[in-house]
Amino acid sequence: MAKKVLTGHIVSDKMQKTVVVEVVRKVRHPLYNKSLKFSKKYKADTNGMEVVYGDMVRIEETRPISKDKYFKVIAKLTETGEPLKNAAKSSTKNEVKSSVAIKKAPRQTRSKTRTKKGGGK
Repeated sequence: MAKKVLTGHIVSDKMQKTVVVEVVRKVRHPLYNKSLKFSKKYKADTNGMEVVYGDMVRIEETRPISKDKYFKVIAKLTETGEPLKNAAKSSTKNEVKSSVAIKKAPRQTRSKTRTKKGGGK
């Protein structure tokens, strides 16, 4: 039987020798032709590779290594986008923009001059 080989992003690297990889697959609905995204998380053994949160990796199915772990990382495809220092600076810029208060005009409501149904005395 062929081994499954999947590609995904690392969403957690807090365990020793283990990472959690999220694999996203896109499927077209057979009747409505809408694109649907499905994701699944797999625990994978790192084999001593230096991988961190956000890296794109290729994982391969193996014999069960532990209760939940039956994949291993075989290749590191891309590295994390930007360093943490730059990410912290960009978040402070967003906070400044969101802290500026924008006043909106009060919402106009319907007048409550309707009459009751059934005629009135």
